[in-house]
Amino acid sequence: MKITARSLTFDVFDGGPADGEPVLLLHGFPQHSGEWAAVTPLLHAAGLRTYALDQRGTSPGARPAPVEAYRITECALDVVAVLDALEIPAVHLVGHDWGAICAWHVALRHAARVRTLTAVSVPHPHASAYAYANDPDQRERSAYIKLFRQPGKAEEVLLADSARRLRGLFAPLEDVEGYVRPLLEPGALTAALNWYRAMSSLDLVGLGPATVPTTYVWSDGDVAIGPTAARACAEHVAAGYRFVPLAGVSHWIPDEAPAAVAAAIVGIADATRG
Repeated sequence: MKITARSLTFDVFDGGPADGEPVLLLHGFPQHSGEWAAVTPLLHAAGLRTYALDQRGTSPGARPAPVEAYRITECALDVVAVLDALEIPAVHLVGHDWGAICAWHVALRHAARVRTLTAVSVPHPHASAYAYANDPDQRERSAYIKLFRQPGKAEEVLLADSARRLRGLFAPLEDVEGYVRPLLEPGALTAALNWYRAMSSLDLVGLGPATVPTTYVWSDGDVAIGPTAARACAEHVAAGYRFVPLAGVSHWIPDEAPAAVAAAIVGIADATRG
């Protein structure tokens, strides 16, 4: 379906029982809502209703030109506006990678709209900031961000040699072309990279601990997020918290470990009922 919100048009893929508790799924970079394809059938089987959102920059109808339009606070407001359009008062919110960052901001800035939070790969923003400031390993893991923030240069590097490096980001996934093909459309890669280019230290201002039930799923094979950031997450959740570490899984957790992700979502949803 297409949802018009904040003068933008978002693609949303819904499924599951019409009367199921709603789950909103937010993808990361450089993916799209298809990253949840193996997770959603498991959620449907558990009685949950799912909405997988192609976020700002990914939905063709939601690609504003200014870099500033991709501030994470704007992306969080998109989520609230989509929930309004769907007439969903509060949702089980799930995000991976940049989708996790957006989900954290929604949960921290608009807590009334979030029943539970399941963050995949990326911990609370203050945990990430702490690790970057104090852990050389995390700074090395995050070094790619410097390239991604360079307009033109990042696109040149990622698209050179028939997008060889862009395809390489998805190792060891099988359906690489399913993720790469949409990014080759005019303006698509730049819009996706603008999430990095809009990053600011101001993004952390006003962020306290999470006050909604939270599950954090992390994999020890994640090249982007190290153990220091992962372990620090618990310090920034002032509600029920569960840490789910996965062994032998890469950064692409929803693709590689859909059953574990679905179990985490179903588990926290069940816990809030009882």
